[in-house]
Amino acid sequence: MISTNSKLPEAILTARINGKMETLTTTQLFEDKKVVLFAVPGAFTPTCSEAHLPGFVALADQIKAKGIDSIICLSVNDAFVMDAWGKQHNADGILMLADGDASFTCAIGMNIDTGSFGGDRSVRYSMFVDDGVVKIVNKEEPGTFEVSDAQTMLDAL
Repeated sequence: MISTNSKLPEAILTARINGKMETLTTTQLFEDKKVVLFAVPGAFTPTCSEAHLPGFVALADQIKAKGIDSIICLSVNDAFVMDAWGKQHNADGILMLADGDASFTCAIGMNIDTGSFGGDRSVRYSMFVDDGVVKIVNKEEPGTFEVSDAQTMLDAL
């Protein structure tokens, strides 16, 4: 599992931006930037939709005021799903990224096999990344939502 002071691996992620499919590398997303990344087990799932994403939407301006260049929400879903979920929650200030094949999630050791529910998914976590290097990691235990929320991240920045 990725830890503090680790460099993020090179990976390709996807997003719908201005109605177009975009492929983005981790270098493009994190190099020379301060980024808050949070990951959820699945778009449109209860805790993710009722608390995790809405918390970051509500605190996005305060988080960015701490010198953060971008806030990224990541899930092992496709870019169309992430785009629709972001629109439903007015997540205009958050980049909704898809890790469709879970390659990035697996590369950083944040995957969990959910079996027939959805296969490889992400555990719930948040992290602060400075120039591609992880500075803070808040990983949840399965079935919890206590340390990866927006307020905890805001307080740590």
